[in-house]
Amino acid sequence: MRVNGSGRRRLLLALPGFACVARVWAQYPAVTQAYKLTFPRDHGAHPQYRTEWWYITGWVTDKQGRELGVQVTFFRSRPGVQERNPSLFAPKQLVFAHGAVADTRLGRLRHAQRAARAGLGLAETQAGSTRAWVEDWSLELTPRGYIARIPAGEFDMTLTFSSTQPILLEGEHGFSRKGPKPGQASYYYSEPHLAVEGTIGLEGKPLAVTGEAWLDHEWSSEYLAHEALGWDWTGINLTDGGSLMVFRIRGRDGRDLWAGGTLRDQTGRTRAFAPADVRFQPLHNWRSPRTSVEYPVVMRVSAGALALQLDPLMSDQELDARASTGTIYWEGAVRASSEGREIGRGYLELTGYASALRL
Repeated sequence: MRVNGSGRRRLLLALPGFACVARVWAQYPAVTQAYKLTFPRDHGAHPQYRTEWWYITGWVTDKQGRELGVQVTFFRSRPGVQERNPSLFAPKQLVFAHGAVADTRLGRLRHAQRAARAGLGLAETQAGSTRAWVEDWSLELTPRGYIARIPAGEFDMTLTFSSTQPILLEGEHGFSRKGPKPGQASYYYSEPHLAVEGTIGLEGKPLAVTGEAWLDHEWSSEYLAHEALGWDWTGINLTDGGSLMVFRIRGRDGRDLWAGGTLRDQTGRTRAFAPADVRFQPLHNWRSPRTSVEYPVVMRVSAGALALQLDPLMSDQELDARASTGTIYWEGAVRASSEGREIGRGYLELTGYASALRL
């Protein structure tokens, strides 16, 4: 959900040889209900599609009880230019990565980013199973689980995310509508309640951590309608063992253009929500002291009969990714409560508040 078109163009124009070859724009395959997700094949990359990402968020705790939010995201983008150029330097696929740690003691995100063209050993996303890397950052699916290695300047993470529940197919058996037209859709599955263990290095000190996380994997050729501004999304690991994903696509006119989501209860029963079933109601806004962008960081979310309030671990969880994907967004650890009682934890993502998001 996070590759910005203007950011791709800036990166492409900076790549050697880009302007020297005539553009040959690609044809992207459509996302349709006919496709059936199959594993382990669909854990891997789908390079023929325009955009793809593997996105992990979670809460972890160290031995002293210090709570941290963690985010690891790898994006693949097929810009659709120079596809007939035989040069190894042609940017036929681009790979981006974001890493972040939410730490209340610091009061803001520690975050870093990477970007590179695929190939030449610098970056890649592989088909068949999850294996993505940009330079020394990597995310890989092994028999032990997903292993993320993010050595960044202000922090570093080496974390293992192990499945404890079956894969959750979002939308209609993995076909997730994102707009009024059928083609405005993605293939989308999640892995809630991942068990986390590993180390996070902060200020030169490694912290052994454990916790729980959520993985999303999505790929698409046409994601947002032209009249869309951005989206609000949340994935919540419920304390009873259930899981909730809901989102809305906001239109430029201030109305909700589309919405959806999925609830899997503690018994394993799954319900997909129609647009009319989902509502996001902002309760409190926070303005960034760096970018002056204002975000609704406290949100009431309704999905069918379920209503909950999302409160952030801390207000300042803005991620400035203009150096890679060309966008600014809010990506934050949140607690979910109902009638004043905590019922889950997860992440809230707020995009399109700085400017309209283009995919």
